[in-house]
Amino acid sequence: MKKLLVSLLVAVFFASTIYSQDDNYLRPAEIGVSFNMYDFTTASRIRTTSLNSVLSNKKWAKLSQMSPGLGIHYFKGLKNHIDFAGTLSGAFLNYPFPNKPDFASDRLLLALDASAQFKLTSDKYWIQPFISAGMGGHKYRSYWGAVIPLGVGVNIDFFGEGKLFINSQYRVPVTTGSANYHFFHAIGLSGRIGKKKEPKIIPLPPPPPPAPKDTDGDGIIDDNDKCPTIPGVVKYEGCPVPDTDKDGINDDNDKCPTVPGLAKYQGCPIPDTDKDGINDEEDKCPTIPGVARYGGCPVPDTDKDGFNDEEDKCPTVPGVASQQGCPEISLEVTKTISYAAKNVYFATGSTKLLSQSFKPLDDVVKILKDNTSLKLKIDGHTDNVGADDYNMKLSIGRAASVKNYLISKGIDASHLESEGFGETTPVADNNTAAGRTKNRRVEMKVYY
Repeated sequence: MKKLLVSLLVAVFFASTIYSQDDNYLRPAEIGVSFNMYDFTTASRIRTTSLNSVLSNKKWAKLSQMSPGLGIHYFKGLKNHIDFAGTLSGAFLNYPFPNKPDFASDRLLLALDASAQFKLTSDKYWIQPFISAGMGGHKYRSYWGAVIPLGVGVNIDFFGEGKLFINSQYRVPVTTGSANYHFFHAIGLSGRIGKKKEPKIIPLPPPPPPAPKDTDGDGIIDDNDKCPTIPGVVKYEGCPVPDTDKDGINDDNDKCPTVPGLAKYQGCPIPDTDKDGINDEEDKCPTIPGVARYGGCPVPDTDKDGFNDEEDKCPTVPGVASQQGCPEISLEVTKTISYAAKNVYFATGSTKLLSQSFKPLDDVVKILKDNTSLKLKIDGHTDNVGADDYNMKLSIGRAASVKNYLISKGIDASHLESEGFGETTPVADNNTAAGRTKNRRVEMKVYY
């Protein structure tokens, strides 16, 4: 066991040496002291019952059932999110060895452990939650034991000079005959060892010698520049090239010296052949007047019915003015749809279609398949018998049943719309049986 403890100390020493490189948020070496509590009672209860039982029945140990002690700690950052922690702790207690009777009196327990603390945040932040794992050993009376400490905790930073630390470990025995399961709780303070590292200041390089003065920044020093305050070129001894229209093409090479243009057109503007205000380079139809949103082409008329696509509600189907560019809906279609709507029946108080509704609805299916651009609006209505909410849901469900029937017959759902109005739009007096019968209805309307 002594060899094990010596090995742990050697490993701690080399780990501290290997990982002591500079890091922006690396924890400095710190020494700390803590007040500790040893809890064998809760660990025993968990092992004899279960963690859930201990928590649900509040069977964790009270402070009076724990043993107090003191600890000395050493901390050193290995990485931004990994610290080394070494702890030497002691307490006077009666250590409960497994399968052995309790001792007659308390004796000193000395424990040493080394752990790695895996932090959720680096030392850049003032609070650093962590989990830890490591290896530890202890001596009690003439017994040596080894444990694996597994823990959670938190560090709270004090202006980079030290920390308040809280840590709880569950210590799992390695030498099962001379160590027992127990909890180890610690709260303490730690402080930096040595002086705080000052940031290294790199001196600035000496300023370069002053360059010859060039006021206008055109690369020609003022001594040789005839226009020292105006950028120019060597050809004109530092003065600008003459460019009357300011298009970047000097007047000697500009065919349109008073009108801004492009080099491609020898200083003249880009032409606009069809005079539609869109120059030929941006005009997809340079010889036909058009509009900018169609790249200089006229507004298209896809179906060639004389109504451009922006005004045509059916841009891909030739139509008439009365239907805003859509085909005219025939009287026969209107009558068939109206007849079908009047002959849709449902089971009483239900959204289920009755079989006598199928033939009229099949006629509607044929119309929609023959006229694939047509769309159909289905409205459901009820009388005022029953609660308003019930009637609204019933009307919505009945309109949806008609829609679903048409979909089941191959009609595209995007061409169908259903809505329920409940009892809100009567067409007859709800105070009479005949009026209520008229109000219980389905209405259908075709449109483009």
